[in-house]
Formats: sequence, structure tokens, C-alpha cells
Amino acid sequence: MNFDKHGVLEMAPLEFGADRPKAANPIKINDVSLRDGHQSLFATRGRTEDMLPVAEMIDNAGYNAVETWGGATFDTMHRFLAEDPWERLRTLKKHMPKTPFSMLLRGQNVVGYRNYADDVVKAFVQRSIDNGMDIFRCFDALNDYRNFETAAQVIKDNGKHFQGVVCYTLNQPRLGGDVYNMDYYINKVKDLVEFGVDSICIKDMAGLVAPYDIYNLIREIKKFTDIPLNLHTHFTSGMADLAIFKAIEAGVDIVDTCIGPYAYRTSHAAVEPLIMSLLGTNRDSGMDINKITAIAEEMEKYIPKYKHLDNNPNYATTDINVLLHQTPGGMLSNLVNQLKAMNALDKLPEVFRLLPKVRKDLGNIPLVTPTSQIVGVQTVNNVLFDSYEGEYAQITKEVKDLCYGLYGKTTDPINPEVQKKALKDYPRGEEPITVRPGSILEPEMDAVKEEFKDFTQDIDDEVLCALYPVTGKRFLKWKYGKEEVPAEFQAKTMEQVEKEEELVRKALSGELTSKGNGGATRELEVKVDGEVFTVEINDPNATGAVAPRARRAKGGAKEVEATGSLLAPIPGMIVEFKKKVGEEVKAGETVVVLEAMKMMNNLDAAVDGVVTEIKFDSGDSVAKGDVLMVIEPKEA
Repeated sequence: MNFDKHGVLEMAPLEFGADRPKAANPIKINDVSLRDGHQSLFATRGRTEDMLPVAEMIDNAGYNAVETWGGATFDTMHRFLAEDPWERLRTLKKHMPKTPFSMLLRGQNVVGYRNYADDVVKAFVQRSIDNGMDIFRCFDALNDYRNFETAAQVIKDNGKHFQGVVCYTLNQPRLGGDVYNMDYYINKVKDLVEFGVDSICIKDMAGLVAPYDIYNLIREIKKFTDIPLNLHTHFTSGMADLAIFKAIEAGVDIVDTCIGPYAYRTSHAAVEPLIMSLLGTNRDSGMDINKITAIAEEMEKYIPKYKHLDNNPNYATTDINVLLHQTPGGMLSNLVNQLKAMNALDKLPEVFRLLPKVRKDLGNIPLVTPTSQIVGVQTVNNVLFDSYEGEYAQITKEVKDLCYGLYGKTTDPINPEVQKKALKDYPRGEEPITVRPGSILEPEMDAVKEEFKDFTQDIDDEVLCALYPVTGKRFLKWKYGKEEVPAEFQAKTMEQVEKEEELVRKALSGELTSKGNGGATRELEVKVDGEVFTVEINDPNATGAVAPRARRAKGGAKEVEATGSLLAPIPGMIVEFKKKVGEEVKAGETVVVLEAMKMMNNLDAAVDGVVTEIKFDSGDSVAKGDVLMVIEPKEA
């Protein structure tokens, strides 16, 4: 037997003879490894440099399309990886010129978490096309297709492919009931047909669809339209392989898969078993399994770079409980991380208990970005801050926007008591709207161009700042060398990974001492089988202090608090201070906007007074309990 340099047994390639017939109706397969695969498994942290070694190989594998962009990639790249999202699109296109590129577009949300003005949507879609995008998978979190209109017009004007999406969700373990049933989905598909889409995607973001439910749904859809149907499902519940096969039997045209190393768990079914299972049938993909295994072998080399981002390495491959709590993988990891940061992970069962109730209060909306975050964050707030169930003591800005109608029409009416409380003193008015949300939003691009003119150099920079004003500006400072990229945002090399793994081995075997012999040291946090170890190592380059993850305010949470000090109730990122030092504030007035789990939280002053000190800058990360602002109360 022969082994390669990585110790892997070398196998002879599988032979496909001339007797492999061309299928009468070959299934078309999309690859989503370069977007949804790493988004599902390691927090969208896949770097462009680790995609390039397989880019040409994937381009030659025979896929129908490759998802390379959209979803959370735009946000994560500039926020956490110090990479230009536009540059990734251009770079991958150079290496993958043959296979159509697809992206996930959140309709009027674009790639953000709120509905943007029409001019922002138009600019983003046009620049996406100009930079190399071919297929736009466009969804709306509420299945309100009015939120497609602006994006669709630009896509069609440019002759690109518009794929309309039905977001698949349930309010019970199987399809049926009085909300999300066969009639609901058939009617939504008919709406898309009337809209004039080029293809239709059934998007099952939480892995909820059961095999016979998707079989019956596809069969019913095929009775009234021949528009190509695409199934997108996650493996979370363990039913994805079964659902894909029943969908193929029912006549689905396209399915989404990942290459083995990026498949399963909260990701997607793997492509390799699908190719082999359909071999020689009338749905044979015609793809060469040898090309796929070669890609998988190359991709596996870079997995060690991302092990530390695996939120729960001890989780089983499947989680059937997703059928009960209905939580998509990305939403679940957000909930877990937020509760961990607040030392409240023990509250997760209570969050799961209340989540269906909050979802019902907010109109039984589908759980997909951004509505999954809206429901999830509000549920966490209710668990942590309510003195009684249903109080809604701290309502996020996004819930207020949802109640006003800025996200569109909810599946069911919103609980009127919650809606009334959310819209009390709401800046746009206390009476919700019923028109298309984008139609009431004022243009934004001209103001963005003026506000960020000292940081931007082209239209792509301007669109970035329109979508993400705080983190966008920070990224442009890095991009153009105005500020150094912090170490925590820089890419790891394989050499660094190997050194860290060696340190872990030594730490576990007792070969490392806890302190150096009087020399400079630094701490290294490592994770082994889900358990975190902090190892202190000798480092001649250390400064004697551990670099913090974010700039901390003087004294932080330990500082003696003055009356009127405003503390961070939850960990997050400072978006904006509404007041400056020396300005007067009134009790109940919003003075700080804090982003937590991608949702905006307005923090109000507790007293009338004057701002005497601001402890952080916009863009800084803060911990729970940090003093954000000091307000000197007015004398009675």
C-alpha cells in the first residue's frame, strides 16, 4: 500500500467506462461550499486564500453553478477577516471563468439586516453584476415578494438570472397545520411564477423539510409550472439526503450540496454520495467523482485553520431537536455565543421555551436572516430583562421596525399589545404601514458619499459604507493603510496552526510550565475537544502584556460607578453615541446605540443631566457591565 505525504492511503481512481450512459434527465448540482458551507460550520470565516487552491478544480468539476458570495460573507469578510468582499468576487471570477456564479441576496435587505433605500439596493446589485455575479438567489425573510421588486428590475435589465425563493419554515414538526401548509407554499410558488422569475428555490435554511413532504410539494408544483425548481436544504435534522432523493424522484431540477469536508451537521448534504448513488440512472449527474475527491483532499488541508471556530465540536452529526425549536444553525450559534458572553448559557433552555411564543407574538414569521436574529435576540432580551413573561422590557430597534411594517407583511398579524408597546414614541409614527417598505425610505447614497468621502475611493467603497457605516469605515482605514490591521483579524498560516497544535500537545502532556523563567510571556487560548485551556508560554517578542481583543475603557466595568453611569447591559459593539460630552440629556432619551448579535439596541439615559465622559469610540467592542458614558445628574 502507498501513502501520500499526509499519511493518506493512495487509491486508484474510479474507472468510468464508455458504458456509462448519458442520463435522460440529469440532475443539476450547485456547490455551496465557498459560501453556505463555511458559513454553516465555521462562522463564515473561510478566507479567499484558502479558496484559490481549489477554485480552478471546482470550475472544471461540472457544477451547474457555484455559490461564491452573498449571505453573511460580505459582512464577515470586512468585519472579521479584513478582506474586501468585492475583491473576493473579482478574484474568484478570474480563477473560475466557466461556471456561473450565484449569490444569496436578501431582497431589500441586500446583505445586511434591515431594508435599505431603493438607491442602495440598485447600486449594490449593479456593482455585483459588474464585479462578476451571474445568478441572484433572492429571498425575503417574510416571503413578502414586494421586497424583490427593486433588485429584480436591475437584474433583469442586465440580462442576469433571477431566482425567486420561497423560505421554507414550519410551526410544527411536519408540513401541515393552519399556518405553513401545502396551500401556503403552493400559493407562494404561484406568486413567484406570476412575478416572472427564471427559476424557483425552495430554501430550507434549518433542515426541516421531510422527504415525503418535499416529494409531494415538488409533484404539486410540477403540475402547474415548468420553471426549473431548486432545492436548498441543510443537514441539521439528518433528513437532507433523504429529502434530496425524494425531491429528485419527484422531478426537482437542481439541488445544492457541499464537498465532503464542508458538508453535514448544520451544513448541507455531501455531493460525493449523491454522484455515486445516481450513477447509471436516468438522473445521473454525469460528474466525475475523481475530480470531486481531488478537491476534497485539497480542502481538507486548510480545515485546521478553522478548528477554533467550531462552536460545539462534540455535537452529533444531526440534531433532530431542530424540528422542535425551529432554530437555523447560524441563529443557534448566535444565541449560544451571546449567552456565553453574558455568563448566562444556563438560560438556553428558557430561550428555547420562549422562542416559539415570541415568534407567534411577532406574526409567526419564518426564521431566516434577518428575522431569525430579530426573534432570537428579542427572546434573549425577554429571558434576561423581563420581570414577568411577556413584558418586553427591552425591545430592539429591529422589532420596532418589524412592528411598524419596515420589513413587510408578516404571515399572521402581530400581537397588538406587543405592537403598541414597540411603537410607543417610534420616530416614524405609531401607526404601522401597509405599503411596500422600500417606497417610504428616503434615498441614502448621496448622504453616504458625502459622509464618507474622506475614506472611500470608488463606488464599491461607498456601497460598503451604505450597508455597514461603522465597520465599513473601520475596514477602509485598514484597506488604505490609515490604520494597521489588528492581529486578531489577520490570517493564520499553516505554520502557526502547527505550532499551536504542538503547544496543545505539550500542554496536555505536562511538558509546558505555567511560567517562563523570568522572561516575557504571553497567553494562548486553545480549545481541545470543546474544552478551553489558557496556556502561558515564553515569547521573546512579547511586550509583557496580553493584547486585548478590543480597546477597553479606562477602568472598564470595575471602575467605581458615578450616579448616572450608563452600563452595557449586554456585550456588543458601539455603533453610535447620540450625545457628546457637555450636552444635556433627559431621562428616557436614547444616548447610545449598541449592536449585539447584528441587532441594534437603543440604550437610554436613566436620569436628566449632562454628559461628562464617554468611555469608548464607535466601532469598539464592549463587555457586559462596561461603563459606556457618565451622566452627571441635575440637582433637584
